[in-house]
Amino acid sequence: MIHELLIIFAFLLLGGVLKGAMGLGTPVVAVPALAAFFNVPFAIAVLTVPLLVTNVWQVVEFRSHLTALRFLPSLVGSAVIGILIGTWLLTALPVNILSLALGLTTVLYIVVRLARPELVIEPAAARRWAPLVGLVSGGLQGATGVSAPVSVTFLNGMRLSRPQFVATVSVFFLSFSLTQIPALAVAGVLTWQRLAYSVIALVPVAAGMPLGSWAAKRLSPQAFDRLILIMLAAIALKLFWDAAH
Repeated sequence: MIHELLIIFAFLLLGGVLKGAMGLGTPVVAVPALAAFFNVPFAIAVLTVPLLVTNVWQVVEFRSHLTALRFLPSLVGSAVIGILIGTWLLTALPVNILSLALGLTTVLYIVVRLARPELVIEPAAARRWAPLVGLVSGGLQGATGVSAPVSVTFLNGMRLSRPQFVATVSVFFLSFSLTQIPALAVAGVLTWQRLAYSVIALVPVAAGMPLGSWAAKRLSPQAFDRLILIMLAAIALKLFWDAAH
């Protein structure tokens, strides 16, 4: 039991480090890791409070950079629908199927990050594609706890400035949290015990954020990114193993 708690703490801390260094990424690290040792519903439930609090903080900090983002309302609105669909899938599908889906999602994220396609999405195209991107991202978030392969790729393609990017991602992920928390509670996934774990999980995530800011100043973004991707690849392999047994 102590061994498992140390593993949970370590990956939550690492998720906080990634959040502090890049402004996002806690679920990408923490959800697959927690799911690999427990299960996907548990992992998603434990991350609810840390994600809610950290995204509220970033929305407040970067709120002045949310102007002129016309695609954001349709992106957020469709994401809410996707979250509800994904949460239903979370409760309806077997655990091994969810582990397989999360493993595939994690691999997709790794491939996207390594490929680094030179994609540029113009504002008009962003408004046109935002509803579909929001729906798919919300569905992935609800069912697997990780939407980065779609959401982050889309936002990166828009070539937003860093403040605009962080502000947009924070609003987007905050809409996930505000929809997902009551949906998980109604579905019986977010129990009082898991909510208590989630509150405690805020401690290592918050502790990791200043470490991430410190590390980002001393490591090149490429080196930091490669370390995270290697770790994610190992986690994905364990998820595939669990899904097969």
